[in-house]
Amino acid sequence: MKYIKILYIQVLIGIIAGVIAGFFFPHFSESAKVISETFINMIRMVIAPVIFFTIVLGIAGASDLGKAGRIGGKAIIYFEIVTTLALITGLYVAHIVKPGSGIPITHSNSAKISEYTREAAAFKWGEFFSHIVPSNIFEAFAKGDILQILFFSILFGIGLKWLGKESGSIILSFEKLNKVLFNILQIVMRFSPLGAFGGMAYTIGKFGFASLAVLGKLLLTFYITGFLFVFVILNAICRYYQFSLWKLLGYIKDEILIVLGASSSEAVLPSVMMKLEKAGCDKEVIGLVIPTGYSFNLDGTTIYLSMCVIFLAQVFHIDLSFGQQLTVIGILLLTSKGAAGVTGSGFIVLASTLTALKIIPLEGLALLIGIDRFMSEGRAVINFIGNTVATVVIAKSEKALDIKKYKLLVEKQETEIL
Repeated sequence: MKYIKILYIQVLIGIIAGVIAGFFFPHFSESAKVISETFINMIRMVIAPVIFFTIVLGIAGASDLGKAGRIGGKAIIYFEIVTTLALITGLYVAHIVKPGSGIPITHSNSAKISEYTREAAAFKWGEFFSHIVPSNIFEAFAKGDILQILFFSILFGIGLKWLGKESGSIILSFEKLNKVLFNILQIVMRFSPLGAFGGMAYTIGKFGFASLAVLGKLLLTFYITGFLFVFVILNAICRYYQFSLWKLLGYIKDEILIVLGASSSEAVLPSVMMKLEKAGCDKEVIGLVIPTGYSFNLDGTTIYLSMCVIFLAQVFHIDLSFGQQLTVIGILLLTSKGAAGVTGSGFIVLASTLTALKIIPLEGLALLIGIDRFMSEGRAVINFIGNTVATVVIAKSEKALDIKKYKLLVEKQETEIL
């Protein structure tokens, strides 16, 4: 019975119970959705202030402001390289497996497709980058706009740093407030098994397993590709920087299961920040890399988008030339960056990409509606793992990782062997 007290065991039980409840009691799905959304909202209520205080304290406490710029620059370069690898992986596997071959276009949900295409047309990708600068910071905090909060936090941290000795009392107050927020988080995390239960019960009850019959090949291909990306590409990166991916995944297993159940990597953003800090990662690195990664390092979403484009091309028997595939990569490198800031991001970003390509019919999106929710869990988990690995990589490259702490907490070793 002692194992029942372990959080990841409780979350795993919640996921299994959610699958059973959704399968046998599909009418419970709407109530389950309320449970899941309530848990995610409980997490979201602390995300904005946690990001703000973490970044401000990291920058204000830094000995050199140039370090913050260097960390940000390294993070952006890393994100671009890794998401490009994710794109190429998705395209390559889709070409080899051909998940779209032989699938008849018999599904139709024109109302839904019209809704997505309208939203995609209304969303201007150029405006996404100008939107980073908030016109009203209180509105940004109220909406939980991570990139706007990140931008303001960096400026606030620099301004606080310039105060010199006068900033001491403010920094002390911020540190105390941040501790209070993490105490709130520890309370909220006790409800994570219930949130995982609600998320899975809603998914299974609402969409069932029937939609998997026709498009199961695409779903399976996506998850296999995600598995290969994590355990081949990300694992190679971890080995290069001399730390174990397996041990890191073991350290964040609670969060992985919560993301799987809630179908949202946002649900564990403050939690993983706290864990990485305990493991010896510098506050400044965590504060800059994690929030930025939630918009610029969406590995799972990138794999999903590239694979779905090729899938739909195969469904409509469209043979994309090498030049057209390069165009797909170029467009997705831009459009995938805005996925985190768009409601219903998967379809809206995909619709936006297809609109820009002008090669594949938009009505093909109707095929994907039934299984999108089953793919969203995979997207969220891969995104989360990718951002966690990125944080450790940047911390190690900046010599901003306490190796002794990391070895003791993550790899359960008391001696440094690197």
